[in-house]
Amino acid sequence: MRMFWFEPPWDSNIFWAVDLETGGLDPKSDPIRSMVTVPTRRGSISVGEGRASLLPPGGFISRPSITAHHLVPADVANAPTLREALTHVDVRLRGGVLLVHQASIDVTFLKRAFTAVGMQWPRPPVVDTVDLLVKVAQRSRWLDPGAPDIDPELNLNRSRKTLGLPDYGRHDALTDAISTAELFLVLRKRLGAKRLRDLR
Repeated sequence: MRMFWFEPPWDSNIFWAVDLETGGLDPKSDPIRSMVTVPTRRGSISVGEGRASLLPPGGFISRPSITAHHLVPADVANAPTLREALTHVDVRLRGGVLLVHQASIDVTFLKRAFTAVGMQWPRPPVVDTVDLLVKVAQRSRWLDPGAPDIDPELNLNRSRKTLGLPDYGRHDALTDAISTAELFLVLRKRLGAKRLRDLR
């Protein structure tokens, strides 16, 4: 029987930073336009092992979606099917950790997409950088009770800025996945997390 306190070090896991670009925020009706997976291995982001997939539009691409994601119909004309893209995600998540910024959105979209194509959700452990930002803020207040009780900045780009991380600009799934992985490494360090359980 595995003992709770014998959990291996956090960096013995592969953390797959996943970012989705979607046609909106409603997983019941809005399509996934693109998805990216980028691994963090032994505390280093392996950008070269990342995988990006554009997806079929599943209908009309609205002007706001084109403005936000810079994807036009020609970009996705030869895109893989949703099932093909999810198969690659599934292979990566089995045995790995899903790393996202705002799990309530991305994980909901992913679960619904798996169901839509008849695939079983792999149920990976999930680490959410939004939760880590809250934990860091709580830890800071615990260490300094006199510090101002200010809610942490939870927006990906703005939270990175407060931590001195670079601004990568344009809204893009690959950029956001790398941004999430970088933010994760900084927050892990701030928390002094030694095990996966310290990050969840």
